[in-house]
This record gives sequence, C-alpha cells and structure tokens, in this order.
Amino acid sequence: MLAETLAAIRPADPGALAEARAHQDRLTKPRGSLGVLEEVAVRLAGAAGVSPPPMPEPAALAIFAADHGVHARGVSPWPQEVTVQMVANFLSGGAVANAFAAQAGASVTVVDMGVAADLPDAPDLVKHKVAYGTADLSEGPAMTADQAVSALEAGIAVAKGLVDGGARCLITGDMGIANTTASAALVSAFTGKDPAEVTGRGTGIDDETHAHKVGVVRAALRANALTGFAPSSPGEVLRALAGVGGFEHAAIAGFALYGAAARVPVILDGVIAGAAALVAAALAPAAVDHWVAGHRSAEPGHTAALAHLGLRPLVELELRLGEGTGGLLAHPMVCAAVRVMHEVATFDSAGVTEKPV
Repeated sequence: MLAETLAAIRPADPGALAEARAHQDRLTKPRGSLGVLEEVAVRLAGAAGVSPPPMPEPAALAIFAADHGVHARGVSPWPQEVTVQMVANFLSGGAVANAFAAQAGASVTVVDMGVAADLPDAPDLVKHKVAYGTADLSEGPAMTADQAVSALEAGIAVAKGLVDGGARCLITGDMGIANTTASAALVSAFTGKDPAEVTGRGTGIDDETHAHKVGVVRAALRANALTGFAPSSPGEVLRALAGVGGFEHAAIAGFALYGAAARVPVILDGVIAGAAALVAAALAPAAVDHWVAGHRSAEPGHTAALAHLGLRPLVELELRLGEGTGGLLAHPMVCAAVRVMHEVATFDSAGVTEKPV
C-alpha cells in the first residue's frame, strides 16, 4: 500500500499553475490584491491538475491518537491517561476540535494508533492500534520498522476511506501526551536544527522541565544514531521515523501522502503534523505540492518544519493545542480562495475597464 501510494504521487501540474495565475490576473480586482489567498488558489489548481481547482469541501478531520514511552522521562506535566480521556471527549463532541469542526462543516474521525488502553467501540472511532504506545525513544527505537510501515499504511487507509466517502479536503489532527517531544526529535533529525532550537514547551512546562526535555531529545538522537542525520534512501527515512517518531506521526505521514496521491488537498495542523510532513516529504518530495500549512504553532519546531518544507502558514494565532484546530480554522480561508476562482467575474465578462499597463 505504501509503495503504491508513493508511486501515484505527482508534482503540481505546470499547465494548471500557469492557467490559474493567468485567471487570477483577469479577475475584477487589482493583481495580487488578495495576497496569500491567490497563492493558495493557484497552489490547489496545480495540485488538482485543473484550473479552477475543485472546491475543497466537504472536509474531513482525522485525529490520530497514540501514547509515547518517553512520557516516563518526565517531559510532560500531564498524566498519560489524558490521552484516552481526550479520545472519549472527541467521540462525545466536547473538545475544541469538535467545536471548530462544526463551524467548518467538517466530519471528525478519531483513529486509535497506539493508545495505551483498550478503547470501547464507537461510531466515529477507527481502530488501527499498532501497540500500546511506543517504547522510550531516548533509550533506542520507539518502534520497529514493521510497526512504522504499519502505522504509515494505517494513515493511508484512513485517508482513502474518507476520500472514497466523499471528502474533498483532508485535515490532520493528533492526540498524545508527550508527542511534542517526539516531534522535536523528528524535526531536529530532518532539518538538522539543534534540539534547543526546536524543542518547545508543549502543553506548558517550566524552565527546568524544558531544559530536561531538550536533554531527552538530544539523548534520543544519540541513541538512534540520528545526530547529523542525512537520509539517502527510503529505508533511512523509515529508520528515523521508527527511531524517534510516534504512531500518530507515522499515520499522519501516510494520511498526507495519500491525499497527494489522490490529488485531494491536505491542510496540515501544527507541530505534530509538521514533523510528520517532514517524514512524508522525505519519502515523496512532490507530495508537498498538495499540502497547505493551516497555521503556525507557537512551538518553535513547527517554524523550522515549515521553513524546511517551504510552506507558508495561513493562520498565526499562537495556537498550541493540536487536535487539528489550526487546520480547521484555516479551512474556510482555503475554500474562500478557491471560490474566488469559480465565482468572481473577469474584466471582460463584467465589462470592467482594466488598469492601463
């Protein structure tokens, strides 16, 4: 499944990009007056291979949930059982992501990738549990190579199911106490940035705990031979993912890869999605053409990830919640950008005089 998905990914269509830019210039507005929204519309046209691009709705949010063995190192003040409790909150509709999804008209699917508990069946819960949480990444690989591939393919399967069900935009979401530690390790490995530059405060930690967290990330990179990492093959990418990633990171990477393969836009959320996108982009660089950065997280690692991916965030509100909240807030903007391409008249059709050249 992973190989088939990677083989299906194509870069943005140059003809559609050129046609979309030309169409933007013919619309009844000064050229460039919609700023970044024009870039988004053109980007989606190139991804879809047609101008104007299809409307990116309805949207589907997938929240991938998993626990992390590194939690035992004291990198988060929150107890690990919060992961399973928040999964129940998502399923009952009580989380911020649920409120934002209702505002955006997006469906919410929760995916158990590796929660450290058995979850009861629920209508919007998909079970792809690889294990009851990862191993402690600061002591060696967080997962095996087979587990990494299984988690990647679970993300692909979830995305395929949502697209087959009618979704025309995919939004990444996540839940997992201590997942910002794994994210920082992935970002540091794939961007070459020092752990101190990309390790943030997650759900809120004091200076002493933050310094300890940076040390744990450094230990993880050493334990997994990822200091000075430079992936030269898919196998090396998978080794890094297995070494310091989480099951939700792997699943989000697969989710984003399938969106690219299916030419369905993917709105990335915050630092967990950014870390996962680094993995996906290392496996298929052309996949980046099909993604939109929903927002810039307050986590420093997210800025590093976006810069490495060459993505410009649409929203910057100092969010650091995860769950897909930033991606959900960005979705109406993405829809508005595309709607302009479909509904705004051109100078010729409206009989409006253009500015003299």
